Amino acid sequence: MTMKKRRRLVATCLWLALAGLLFAPAAVQADPSALWNIVHGQCVPHEESAHNPAPCAKVDLSGGVRKGYALLKDINGVAQYLLIPTTHISGIEDPAILAPDAVNYWQAAWQARSLLDQRLHTTLPRDDVSLVINSAYGRTQNQFHIHIDCVRPEVRDALHANLNKIGVIWMPFPVALAGHHYLALRVNQDTLLGEDPFKVLANQVDDARNDMGKYTLVVVGMTFPDGSRGFVLLTDHASLLAGDRASGVQLQDHSCAFARKE
Repeated sequence: MTMKKRRRLVATCLWLALAGLLFAPAAVQADPSALWNIVHGQCVPHEESAHNPAPCAKVDLSGGVRKGYALLKDINGVAQYLLIPTTHISGIEDPAILAPDAVNYWQAAWQARSLLDQRLHTTLPRDDVSLVINSAYGRTQNQFHIHIDCVRPEVRDALHANLNKIGVIWMPFPVALAGHHYLALRVNQDTLLGEDPFKVLANQVDDARNDMGKYTLVVVGMTFPDGSRGFVLLTDHASLLAGDRASGVQLQDHSCAFARKE
């Protein structure tokens, strides 16, 4: 082996080692099956046997276990809930989420925002509510889950201040959010029925379909200046050099501080 080839091999090995450190899923730091064990091992059997979803708040099996989902209060945050499918789906990278008959878990998560209202003893404006799924490199669990929680006030304010720069195709958002640069897109409808954010990402962002695991998706409810209601979708791609794990959950406020002051 020539000296040049040896140096190239060493450089490649070092790069792979660095990638392993920065991009190893955060799941190695915790039990990556904890959510699945709770939903599959407790909530679903309890719902099936006694119509009691505990320890989950709700288990919906109207479409069967394969198309069902559970809602579980997260241990973090005053009001945060997680939507978790009752079938095993690893996360945003799982091909099942893009199947023609895939469940639109985002619409179910949006409907579940009333659980936040119950915990906070108030009715949150839609602009204060966010839904998030992290990339495969920015999560601690290897079971699909959508975080349902308050959006950070500065993120909400940045979105409002730049609504005129958000259109119906993905474009770079002009302001960094939690230190990262996102693409943004406007959805002009009151609910997410017929508008699955996973498919919007996969179909409209170059190469996303083949690399879904490196993306995070954030959905924020929005009231537009003309009074119409819709959503802003945000996505970020994990970047090795930038040390960005694409964890959209960073845009959420798990203390819901602004809601508790009202």
